[in-house]
Amino acid sequence: MKKVTVLFGAVVPVMVVLFATVNPPSLRAVPSFARQTGLPCSGCHYTPPELNPAGRRFKLLGYVDRADETKVVTADAGKKRAALDLLASLPLSAMFETSFTSTKSPVPGTQNGSLELPQDVSLFLAGRWTTHVGSFVQVTYDVQDDHFGIDNTDVRYANKTMLGGKELVFGLDANNGPTIEDLWNTTPAWGYSWVADDWAPTPTAAPIIASLGQDVAGVGGYAMWNNHLYLDAALYRSQHVGASQPNSGTDFGFNVRGLAPYWRVAWQQLTGKTQYEFGTYGMHMRSSPGAITGLEDDFTDWAVDAQIDRTLFRTDVLSLRGTYIRENSNLAAMAALEAASAGSHHLNTLMANAEYHFGNRASGTFGWFDTHGTVDPFLYPSGDVSGSANGDPRSSGYIANFAYWPWQNLELSAQYTGYTRFNGGNINYDAAGRNASSNNTVYLVARFLF
Repeated sequence: MKKVTVLFGAVVPVMVVLFATVNPPSLRAVPSFARQTGLPCSGCHYTPPELNPAGRRFKLLGYVDRADETKVVTADAGKKRAALDLLASLPLSAMFETSFTSTKSPVPGTQNGSLELPQDVSLFLAGRWTTHVGSFVQVTYDVQDDHFGIDNTDVRYANKTMLGGKELVFGLDANNGPTIEDLWNTTPAWGYSWVADDWAPTPTAAPIIASLGQDVAGVGGYAMWNNHLYLDAALYRSQHVGASQPNSGTDFGFNVRGLAPYWRVAWQQLTGKTQYEFGTYGMHMRSSPGAITGLEDDFTDWAVDAQIDRTLFRTDVLSLRGTYIRENSNLAAMAALEAASAGSHHLNTLMANAEYHFGNRASGTFGWFDTHGTVDPFLYPSGDVSGSANGDPRSSGYIANFAYWPWQNLELSAQYTGYTRFNGGNINYDAAGRNASSNNTVYLVARFLF
């Protein structure tokens, strides 16, 4: 997963760079889940990482449902000591990713058409820990940074009871990014696109809820009643992986002041051939750039989402997904640093995609994205490639992807990203002669999972 660190200096204005709207998830179907459940990847996925109803329930139940692979060692018959809950085998997996990336026009002064072997190598602790506790913990070796770092982390406790004569699944969840805990493929951490390069230019503006992965830590609770109503709430704090502790806030664009609450409400309906979900989610955060005291910026994100999966021709599935995120912010702290204009700001983000699964061997997906909001030359300054000539955050375009699985632990994927607008413009968007279409990207990737 890409990470962005914002640097501050005594005489250098604050520059805040957000994650790209199209930044994809790293969470995957991994073989340790298959070893635990005794099912192939297609048991829980239409095609990875898109979860089917069985996969959503597996995650809901803390990654511990299905076959019992634990062994309980009893201390004594009187139960005066706690039993020892052991796994038959450690839930470990690995991923090796290699890729080719090329943009329509080279980034000035650099070589275009790069081959990375590998692009990433990941290790996973994914599956059951004990009877009610499981995880998806990913550690990734980033070739460009030449080191291993913590990636997506989701640790769960789950249990079941009855409420009103209906099943109630409930649990606790600890994770390192809002929406990582979600069950559907509409929210930022799980949304399309499923693969991405690690260097092609991407739009600057993105909502806070899509920008905090691996930079925060949170704990919350969730529940699913009658397999229909899903509720989730969590509280987050900054953790700044790689920085010294306790946190001083220096050199980071976002420092959560107090607690940042996240909420999620969704309703799902399942029939023999159709599954659909609609819901809402959001987050509120107060933050100080480069500090843990002083003036604060205020962000409130709220969103709506929907997903429909329809089975066709026995094994083919058509999936339609979409989400709209509205961000309202008051950037008082950044305005004091002359890194934003005074007053309220807003940002609107729309992402939608349609995917056709040809059984579990292949899939084709087309997605559209559009981001627009308050024009601010301080927040979105000019600059080669990554800048904006007019301070407008508007970016829009499409992503087309074709993926093929010759077998379920090898993915071959070809993706094309096209921009109709980039950082506020179509022609000469950065005031340095670069056009939006210059950043159109061809990306070819192979992923091996063990």
